[in-house]
Amino acid sequence: MRREWDLNPRCPLDTTVFETVRFGRSRTPPDGREHTRVGSLAHDRHSSPPTPSYALASTVENRWASVSAMGSPYEKGAVEVADGVWAYLQPDGSWGWSNAGLVHGSAGSLLVDTLFDLKLTAEMLAELRRVATADAPITTVVNTHANGDHCYGNSLLAEAQIIASTACAEEMAKSPASELAEMMAHTPEMGATGRFLERIFGVFDFEGIEPVAPSTTFDGELELSVGDRRVALMEVGPAHTGGDVIVYLPDERVVFTGDIVFHGGHPIVWAGPVANWVDACKRLASLDLSVIVPGHGPLAGPSVLDDLVGYFEWLTAEAGERFRSGLSAPEAAADIGTGPYSGWTDAERMAVNVRAVYRDLGATLEMRRGSGGSVFDAMAGLYWRANS
Repeated sequence: MRREWDLNPRCPLDTTVFETVRFGRSRTPPDGREHTRVGSLAHDRHSSPPTPSYALASTVENRWASVSAMGSPYEKGAVEVADGVWAYLQPDGSWGWSNAGLVHGSAGSLLVDTLFDLKLTAEMLAELRRVATADAPITTVVNTHANGDHCYGNSLLAEAQIIASTACAEEMAKSPASELAEMMAHTPEMGATGRFLERIFGVFDFEGIEPVAPSTTFDGELELSVGDRRVALMEVGPAHTGGDVIVYLPDERVVFTGDIVFHGGHPIVWAGPVANWVDACKRLASLDLSVIVPGHGPLAGPSVLDDLVGYFEWLTAEAGERFRSGLSAPEAAADIGTGPYSGWTDAERMAVNVRAVYRDLGATLEMRRGSGGSVFDAMAGLYWRANS
């Protein structure tokens, strides 16, 4: 169901008038607050290995197309991808190194995602203030999904209107930073899995992060106005997670995909089904796009979507064949390897992705992330097998 909201902030947040609204599969968010919307404001896969699509499609005639051209540096920081629209990139795009974005408005700005810890988020906010938000502070935040590298920094913007899908809000309540902090505190006792976790998460600080839930949730689609810009939020999950959302600017032909797009690295299917993720890629491909800001990795053009669809077709075929032959999911993941995707980072995620295909085919498999028999144990096994 589509809803149109005007989120052009022309008054301080504490004078904004809120109107309770229920729509779609109406549910109360985990924090007990009702769905809200801003009412009137007081002041108005294949044969040859695919490579990351660093260059935008050559047919794109857009003065901003050069932002992702071959040879352009993929560096940490803010990159203007359209007039007043910024991507915040974090190389190398591996575990926890996510991207975010900013849409500048005439009186207030919209932030797409926060980062994995408070220090990283504060660094991002400082740079965005320097380049864009000094005259239009961030008054709206969109969390594209519930993974911590896209929402754990919310507490630094707790006074802003925070928007997410209903399913995302429910997942956020179940995955606080305190759980990850507790797991990381026990890595010395976890053997190979602990060493793997330290490798991927050891540089981040999960202590003291207070959860801040979305204050506004929606189902389906939501249209916003940020100044005179149109911004469309589209729910495309469950795929990567249960509540994935993309943020599309139709006039600028820019989309912030959250983790529906991993560029140059293996995606990870926490939720699935895999077919839904393929459908999400096809939905993205149907949009008029020049710049794709992925959840991880460098800026991309539309061809990155073909790469991902091809990956999932390959994954489904290879895992399905081994499922029918009677191999277990861990045996299948080890047997498949990386095929034509050996150049992509984070190949250990095949342990999770093969489980997802097996689950889609009717197997009963847990996707537990804690210590002892978890998906992190499975991924650590693949990682150390390939790197020892």
